[in-house]
Amino acid sequence: MQNLVLTLIGPDRPGLVEAVADVIAAHGGNWLESRMAHLAGKFAGVLRAELPPDRVPAATQALGRLESRGLRIVVEAGAPAGAADGRTLQLELLGLDRPGIVRDISQLLAQHAANVEELTTDRTSAPMSGEMLFAARARVRLPVGTDSGALRAGLERLAGDLMVEITLVEAHVAGGTRRR
Repeated sequence: MQNLVLTLIGPDRPGLVEAVADVIAAHGGNWLESRMAHLAGKFAGVLRAELPPDRVPAATQALGRLESRGLRIVVEAGAPAGAADGRTLQLELLGLDRPGIVRDISQLLAQHAANVEELTTDRTSAPMSGEMLFAARARVRLPVGTDSGALRAGLERLAGDLMVEITLVEAHVAGGTRRR
């Protein structure tokens, strides 16, 4: 089976997920994992599916025809799944919203060669004050030999500068985490 990664965007309306799922199933494919959301009136998502290699061209054409329904889809061949080297950490951040938080955190992670594998962010109103809070959760992979203590120290300094709370925990493959 061939792994495919699809990105989707279009005006949000009922039936979009069904239309994509129908094309994948009609071409002998299997929907494996996805992240999709309603953002500013748009439906946006990313998904991974597997299809028989000989069915990929026809499926790609069929997905392209969904643009007539307003849904733009980009299809990319995915790499075969392999064991990743290094350690996986879960980063959580919460604080008052301000421009540049994601930039500042991602710059620090890049300086420590940490790869952001997944990132989820949200803005909500604080319960008592009504001020906007920014929350982020990231799964990052540190390459073998990376000094996680130096990363942790950098995050602590940055948390003070940004006036946010940052938590870093080691993630386990089985889904649990333990504090470090």
